[in-house]
Amino acid sequence: MQDKKKMSNYLIPDFTLSPRIDKVGVEERVARFQTRSIKSESKMQALKMALNMIDLTTLEGKDTPNKVRQMCYKAMHLHDVYDGLPTVAAVCVYPSMVGVAKKEVINSTVKVASVSTAFPSGQAPLEVKLIDTKFAVEEGADEIDMVISRGKFLSGEYNFVFDEIAAVKEACGKARLKVILETGELVTLDNVRKASDIAMYAGADFIKTSTGKIQPAATMQVTYTMLEAIRDFNDATGIQIGMKPAGGISNSKLALHNLVMVKEVLGNDWLTNEWFRFGASSLANDVLMQILKAETGVYQSSNYFSID
Repeated sequence: MQDKKKMSNYLIPDFTLSPRIDKVGVEERVARFQTRSIKSESKMQALKMALNMIDLTTLEGKDTPNKVRQMCYKAMHLHDVYDGLPTVAAVCVYPSMVGVAKKEVINSTVKVASVSTAFPSGQAPLEVKLIDTKFAVEEGADEIDMVISRGKFLSGEYNFVFDEIAAVKEACGKARLKVILETGELVTLDNVRKASDIAMYAGADFIKTSTGKIQPAATMQVTYTMLEAIRDFNDATGIQIGMKPAGGISNSKLALHNLVMVKEVLGNDWLTNEWFRFGASSLANDVLMQILKAETGVYQSSNYFSID
């Protein structure tokens, strides 16, 4: 993995000069991705790939240790009747549940991710956000999903947002940092591009669309804009950044459209769960149904799959 600790080696751009986005052009490109057909053999491979890229998530005030344990079991045993299925990429929980999740997925490939920085609002002092992050890491989190301060961003305080992300990145230690832009609150694709640039130059390992609490969330237009930002950053620095669309991707068809888009914008190097994730727990069951339909010729009832 590339070393991003010394971003001073690169010329950090003036974020007010981030590229403007041609909204009509983006919509035309996205429409083309949605018309691509995938052959049956490639479709099965892509469905299993999508399954392996999912972050199963529970982020509710009523979360309990038992609910987290149940989700972790599903993460490692998606459908025991069918052999050869991968696990999901990670489980994502609040910091208070990281210790529970870590014990459940031990000796597996499933990572434990934790939201932090006063998720989902981000409305807390930096000191509190850093304590939140350090606690999650100390409990065993492999990944941290932080939210940016959208109010500061929309007020034009780009240096504040940059410095906050950089401070949280340092607090992560060895844990990877996913920076959530909450694109539904950023309003324009120009803002999405600007926020993506800030996050990456500040040290993000991943950029992520949404918390899942605000709509619209992971539209393909937003994801495409962020993928282009990742491509440009990689061209400028040689550093590979991950992407995580989250919220609103609930069916296999949309997931496959996203994978086609990733392949064409960024290439095959990003088609692993190290560099691409789906933040969509409900997606897992739909992908499972499509896989079993391809194998057996019939759809299984949703009652055959656990909700969590």
